[in-house]
Amino acid sequence: MPHVIVKLWPGKSEQQKTRLAEAITKDVTSILHYGDESVSVAMEEVEREEWVEKVYKPEIKNNLDSFTRNPATTKKTCEAH
Repeated sequence: MPHVIVKLWPGKSEQQKTRLAEAITKDVTSILHYGDESVSVAMEEVEREEWVEKVYKPEIKNNLDSFTRNPATTKKTCEAH
């Protein structure tokens, strides 16, 4: 605990994903005071063509009130496609 899921388009290298996971873990441990052994980070690649149906509509658009960080830029990007 906590478990962070990052959904992203394919194409990032394993090195980039590892660096992101390390940065997330560092911030979670620093801010929330958990040990790094308690933090898990998953990367889920979603094809660009499937993003709106698989991620934006079910997880973002209908849940804006629960977001700590407002994904307004994501909304504009997704609605443009």
